[in-house]
Amino acid sequence: MTKAIAHALVTGGAGFIGSHLVDALQRRGARVTVIDNLSTGKKENLPETGVVFHHGDIRDGALLGNIMKDVDVVFHQAAVVSVPLSVEQPLVSATVNETGTLEVLEAARQAGCRRVVLASSSAVYGDDPELPKREKMPFCPLSPYAVQKMTGEYYAGLYTRLYGLETTCLRYFNVFGPRQDPSSAYSGVISIFMDRAAAGLAPVIYGDGEQTRDFVYVQDVVAANLGAATAGGVAGKAFNIGTGATITVNRLWQRVAELAGVTLTPEYQAAREGDIRHSVADIEAARRDLGFTPEVCFEDGLAETYAWYRRQ
Repeated sequence: MTKAIAHALVTGGAGFIGSHLVDALQRRGARVTVIDNLSTGKKENLPETGVVFHHGDIRDGALLGNIMKDVDVVFHQAAVVSVPLSVEQPLVSATVNETGTLEVLEAARQAGCRRVVLASSSAVYGDDPELPKREKMPFCPLSPYAVQKMTGEYYAGLYTRLYGLETTCLRYFNVFGPRQDPSSAYSGVISIFMDRAAAGLAPVIYGDGEQTRDFVYVQDVVAANLGAATAGGVAGKAFNIGTGATITVNRLWQRVAELAGVTLTPEYQAAREGDIRHSVADIEAARRDLGFTPEVCFEDGLAETYAWYRRQ
């Protein structure tokens, strides 16, 4: 049984994925509240009207308690998402990704929210050679970020079992699309490549570039979130959100360079600690339980994203 969303809170709602989610919620007629500390999010990503915005931090339990009083669904997007940054500053990232997530779950429990949809990550699988990645595979984290996302999933499951708070975790693979900031330490490889191509500069590729990734367009990730918030029978579960297809980082740069009309040879540097060699999602569980089907093909999403970067 599906349920409508009356009032949603989006943590990190001024960020890349969060702001697209805010747009979609508004189109569905839901009331929308956003909390964002604007460390990486941008106020201009949000609609000019119709959103209640709180400039604050998810580690502020009192603030969360105040703004969740009549919220029925929480979309928890706020996080420190950079794997290299989590390696450099594991304590800092843990306060957000672990303690912050616990603050969100506890505030939702105290407020009587119906469901919390948490953004998790394919990083929890690590470099297990089995492909594609399936939800029943054991965790094998290679970075503090991956451990923190894994811990968030454990907390979510406990809140469902102990307190009856409905939680659903979405293990994002490599999300891309407009509004992903290439200047940030948190940027995805596509946004960085596009920024370099538009500037006529060669990119840096870590490792040999033959590592593979499953890139999923942001609008499809939004659709997965809405499905996770409204579908019945998904409390306490985790789902892969990707496409089931891969591309190498080298080929990715070739496609971006073709869009930009440039011919530039990448600079190769040593692989980074915590980076995963190959990653691709099995999305059958999300298809079955969330009604999730990626609708934007990689080529179309890449073209739309590049057009957005050119306009910037």
